[in-house]
Amino acid sequence: MRPPPSSLLRHHGRRLTNRFFATAASDQRPRVPQTIIEKVVQKYAVGLPEGKIVKAGDYVMIRPEHVMTHDNTGPVVSKFKSIGATRIHNPSQPVFTLDHDVQNRSSKNLAKYTMIEEFARTNGIDFYPAGRGIGHQVLVEEGYAFPHTLTVASDSHSNMYGGVGCVGTPIVRTDAAALWATGKTWWQVPRMVKVELRGRLAPGVTGKDVIVALCGSFNQDEVLNAALEFTGDGVKALAVDDRLTIANMTTEWGALAGVFPVDDTLLKWYEGVLGKLQLRTFSTSPDAIPLPPVHPRINEQRLKALRANNLSSDPGAEYSSHLVFDLSTLVPHVSGPNSVKVSNPLPVLEAKKIAIQKAYLVSCTNSRVSDIAAAAAVMKGNKVAPGVEFYIAAASSAVQQESELRGDWDTLILAGAKTLPAGCGPCIGLGTGLLEDGQTGISATNRNYKGRMGHPNAQAYLASPAVVAASAINGYICGPASLDPKALPPVGAPTFSIMENAAKQSSETSSAAPSKEPLLPEFPATFSGPLLFAPQDNLNTDGIYPGKYTYQDDITLERQAEVVMENYDPAFASLVASLRAKAPHSVSKDTKQGIILVSGYNFGTGSSREQAATALKAAGVPLVIAGSFGDIFKRNAINNGLVCLECPDLVKDLTEAYAKDGKRGAGGKDGALTVDKGLEIEVGMADGKVVVKAGGFGKERVYQVKPVGASVQELWLCGGLEGYVLKEIKAKA
Repeated sequence: MRPPPSSLLRHHGRRLTNRFFATAASDQRPRVPQTIIEKVVQKYAVGLPEGKIVKAGDYVMIRPEHVMTHDNTGPVVSKFKSIGATRIHNPSQPVFTLDHDVQNRSSKNLAKYTMIEEFARTNGIDFYPAGRGIGHQVLVEEGYAFPHTLTVASDSHSNMYGGVGCVGTPIVRTDAAALWATGKTWWQVPRMVKVELRGRLAPGVTGKDVIVALCGSFNQDEVLNAALEFTGDGVKALAVDDRLTIANMTTEWGALAGVFPVDDTLLKWYEGVLGKLQLRTFSTSPDAIPLPPVHPRINEQRLKALRANNLSSDPGAEYSSHLVFDLSTLVPHVSGPNSVKVSNPLPVLEAKKIAIQKAYLVSCTNSRVSDIAAAAAVMKGNKVAPGVEFYIAAASSAVQQESELRGDWDTLILAGAKTLPAGCGPCIGLGTGLLEDGQTGISATNRNYKGRMGHPNAQAYLASPAVVAASAINGYICGPASLDPKALPPVGAPTFSIMENAAKQSSETSSAAPSKEPLLPEFPATFSGPLLFAPQDNLNTDGIYPGKYTYQDDITLERQAEVVMENYDPAFASLVASLRAKAPHSVSKDTKQGIILVSGYNFGTGSSREQAATALKAAGVPLVIAGSFGDIFKRNAINNGLVCLECPDLVKDLTEAYAKDGKRGAGGKDGALTVDKGLEIEVGMADGKVVVKAGGFGKERVYQVKPVGASVQELWLCGGLEGYVLKEIKAKA
């Protein structure tokens, strides 16, 4: 990657002299139109071929601005050491924030926290101890998540950084270890979805209502594994706290990133943040003593560079879909019970008077200063209802301090709220105040999955801070007294739609043959072998690799191969073994021979167990083709040298030809769960040409896939991400 112009280099404190800001790309050559997200990724991509323009679907090696880990830093340290790493590549890149299990005072947990702090101090890594706050909030407060940068975290809610115009996205622990050791990891740029917000929210309707309604309105995986760009005239009227809430819950909506524009609203917000930072002094007179030291990440110089080089999407940038949502038609909404895909207008639930036993104002979603102020305004002069427990925890110590100065924190306590330390706590089912068997709770958090906040037989609803506070006062789900029905639009579903022209454009674009992908030396030009078809959507990781084997740490790869797909099709492993025994022993040196597995959509959904990938590879499956993949499975697959390609047209044709009743979900027409019709398949890795031959499939058929880029090729040649890290370490030794 070319270095930035010298005028943009900034010294942001110790160890930061070689860092730079994402800026507008050079206009030296004609540009392919890009979205703002693609532009940011372009700046953080390394090792791109000359002239390569980053687009959705590309596999790239990235060097993100920062990588955050929290309580899971312990396992990442173990992974880091196990791959042979001995030093942190760039100590300015990692950030440690202890936030998940902060109520746990056991000697075991305290020892873990001590180990993490010692590792941070020894390696010069920025460290935030338990009690400082939830990592995502800390990263925004301290400028690690900054507009037009790329920051990742080993946590799914890193999407939240999009609220301040930062491309935030989750990674897995192996990626975090690789980043510590090399500063780099790979990423497949997600498909782009434009989310256009029109109109203006009515009084009393909040950002939480927006995302709850979006999750409930577009609930057919319209944004699954996508990167969302929020646009439209409705955005400018959304406060930054509302944007952070919406971006945070794009995770529950199914997206991998959700980014708001850098506009006047955000820039004025940063001016306010900068003003607060400059007032961190004991002086009562601004002229009495010098200002505090310049903040290393949030400072006037950096904001000036941002204003001078603001980014926006190009005219003609491509989106896989264009969703439209009219904010002016939205009334307060409540999510649940026990699903973010179910949302109801508040007046509908209020009429039912659903009793609650617990209420929560906690988490990185809605526990900022404005959220606590909104709850306090409702609570002032009232008391928590008998039989209800109301728990509050600030998103950070800085938030709590400001709320205390405003008087809002004491207002909630005087009303009967029970305080918890700044951290995740009940949101992830840890610590005090969890939902018990048969109880119902309402929360300002982000997830209400069954059992997440306590007992699996409990009912959990999600709502805005004001609604949570009002419900705590009245003992049932309801809105605050200040909510004026006359100022709200008619009760009912908000107005939303999908723009058909964008979907059509995306279809036409995807059908065009992609340009050839340069191949690294020794990477196979072709993958070929027998084709096996598993006609099943949502084939989860437990179906691929049974949970009963997951924690058998001494299980061999040979044994993994024997049990692969056992919960889906007990005959799969023996079928693969028999086909491998018949395979030709001599093939071209630039061809990778093996069993090619084809399956339906969302292949590998479920848990993060990496054995789902290693077992398939050990069985002799070097390549999986599917309609789409669960994102965590795809990361684990590529991290272990298993290639994944998407080809919906091939899945469609195989389904029509061989699946029972022409539908996926009930095996083949002859009852076999894994269909073997003697088909042979060849996949060209440079041009993405897929050729299926022989069997009862009729004449030879040709399909097109997007080839994998140099980053995936290199990981494959190294045997996976750990091998790549070892190679990088040896190169620097």
